[in-house]
Amino acid sequence: MTYQNILSQTSNGITQITINRPSKLNALNRDTIQELHDALEVANESKDTKVIIITGSGEKAFVAGADISEFADFDVKKGGKLAAKGQELLFDYIENLSTPVIAAVNGFALGGGLELAMACHFRVASINAKMGLPEVSLGVIPGYGGTQRLPQLVGKGRAMEMIMTAGMIDANKALEYGLVNHVTGEGELIALAEKIAGKIMRNSSVAIKGAIKSINANYKDGVDGFKTEIKQFGKCFGTEDFKEGTSAFLEKREADFPGQ
Repeated sequence: MTYQNILSQTSNGITQITINRPSKLNALNRDTIQELHDALEVANESKDTKVIIITGSGEKAFVAGADISEFADFDVKKGGKLAAKGQELLFDYIENLSTPVIAAVNGFALGGGLELAMACHFRVASINAKMGLPEVSLGVIPGYGGTQRLPQLVGKGRAMEMIMTAGMIDANKALEYGLVNHVTGEGELIALAEKIAGKIMRNSSVAIKGAIKSINANYKDGVDGFKTEIKQFGKCFGTEDFKEGTSAFLEKREADFPGQ
C-alpha cells in the first residue's frame, strides 16, 4: 500500500511502521490514524510479520501529540465522536492485535503520542525521550485511552499527578515508573527493539496470541481473566505449535514452530 504520512517496511519477520510527519513532529491527524490502522492490519494478516515495531521519524519526536488544528473548533458531539472513533480504529485495535507490537519511543511522546505508545504491548525508549499527557493545559483531557492505560502502567497516584500537572517525565523516570521496559542510547533504539523482537520470534506465535488475549482480559470490566487464561491454555493443546514445542523439548532440540 502507498501511504502519505507513514512508512512501513518488513524484513526478517519484523514490520517497522514509522510515523513520518517530521515538519509536524509526527503529530497524529485523522489521515495518519487511518494509515496506521491500515498498515497494522496488513502486517497482522501477513505471514511474513511476526513482530511489529512502531516509531517516529527523526530524533526529535515519536509523536508530539494530536494535530490540534483538526479539532480546535469541535463541539461536544464532535469531540466525543473523535475519541470514540480514534480509540476503536487505532488505540484499542493495537492493544488487542494478535501480533506483538513494540513502541520504540524516540524524543517527545506527548498526548496522543504517549497514548499510542501505551496502547502497544510494551515500550522501549531512547535516552532523549520525554513523555507526558499535557491535555489539561488545553482545557481537555486525554481522549485516546490515556486516563485508563496510564494508571494501569504507573499506578493511580503517579497518573493523577502526571495528568493534573500536564508535565513531562524523562526516559529514566519512565523506566522507574514502569512506563517503559528499557532505555538505551539514541542510536541504539531500533537495534534494541529488534533484539527483543528476535527473542519473541523464537517462540510460538499461536501461544503469544493466546497470552495477549489472556493478559488483556485482566483489564476489561466484566471479564474473568482467569477463565480467559484457562480457555486459551486449553486451546493451545489443539495446535501444531504445542505438538512441535513439546516434541522439541523432549528431544532436546530447538523448536521450529509452524505458527498455525
